[in-house]
Amino acid sequence: MSVRLIATEEAWQIPEVAAQLAETCKGPSQSLDKLLVSGIYEAVGGGAEYAGVDFLTGLLDIEGERLPQMDALGIDMHLLSLTAPGVQMFDADTATDLAALANDRLAEICHGRPDRFAGLASFAPQSPRRAAREMERAITELKLNGFILNSHTNDEYLDDPKFWPCLEAAEALGACIYIHPRAPSLTLKGPLADYGMDSAMWGYGVEVGTHAVRMMAGGVFDRFPNLKICIGHMGEAIGFWLWRINFMNTRSQKAGRAPRTQRSIAEYFKDNFVITTSGVEDPLALRYSIDKLGVENVMWAIDYPYQPMEPAVQFIREAPLSEAERQAVTHGNAERIFKIAPRG
Repeated sequence: MSVRLIATEEAWQIPEVAAQLAETCKGPSQSLDKLLVSGIYEAVGGGAEYAGVDFLTGLLDIEGERLPQMDALGIDMHLLSLTAPGVQMFDADTATDLAALANDRLAEICHGRPDRFAGLASFAPQSPRRAAREMERAITELKLNGFILNSHTNDEYLDDPKFWPCLEAAEALGACIYIHPRAPSLTLKGPLADYGMDSAMWGYGVEVGTHAVRMMAGGVFDRFPNLKICIGHMGEAIGFWLWRINFMNTRSQKAGRAPRTQRSIAEYFKDNFVITTSGVEDPLALRYSIDKLGVENVMWAIDYPYQPMEPAVQFIREAPLSEAERQAVTHGNAERIFKIAPRG
């Protein structure tokens, strides 16, 4: 039997959020997200091109191009999530309503083709208690598979206790939160605004890496020890810096510059985080991540439509893994972490 391929960071969009993002881009916000968002959404209805690629059509599509490509390449399933920046650039009421609408639509897709699609639910951290209620609905009623969050919300991060109702809900539901990148927050954006560094080349990894380290250094996982967080792009470089981050955090705690935590950053990262390969098709990086973090903490992903499917499939089929490792990375870990039913 061929290995099952579950791709775990696959972007998707609904027209209503696309239209709202197009309007948001016309406003005075200084967010770096506007650079990418305006490129994709400024011609909603016609399909704007960003870097010569019509991403919007790929985001809105399920049956037309996405599924035939999956069939042709032997991809069994996409774990869909509302694409960045999701609903996090909107006011609280608009964000709450659109998150619920997106979740309803996503559930329809997943229930219509449960063999091919699973889904991560959106929520609006702008209103944490309403977000927690929507998170519960998404898991218990809609039967979605976890949550998607696009890093900071109004330039604030999940270590802020105001967002803890969302973390409490995720932990209680036993559902993983995938923290996906968006452009750097206002306090980080200065030197990242030039040379295309604001997005996937550099800024996205800096943003999510900062978010994750803040959560670990701030003691979030002492308060929520069973909370599971997923980050993409081979762990946004944290695994490669983990020894130094851990060492320096220990020193900062002794100097009184960081709170005393019950466990080390290295322990939190290995126990509370999982990573995906999305957008990083480097066999050496994959090998290091498995050896450093444990194969149980690594999952395959494509990052479609921002990354093409075929090279990602070739990468994981040819990666120098044992058979057990390949089974874990391509589907076993995704089935366990996102509660996806094994193939019958």
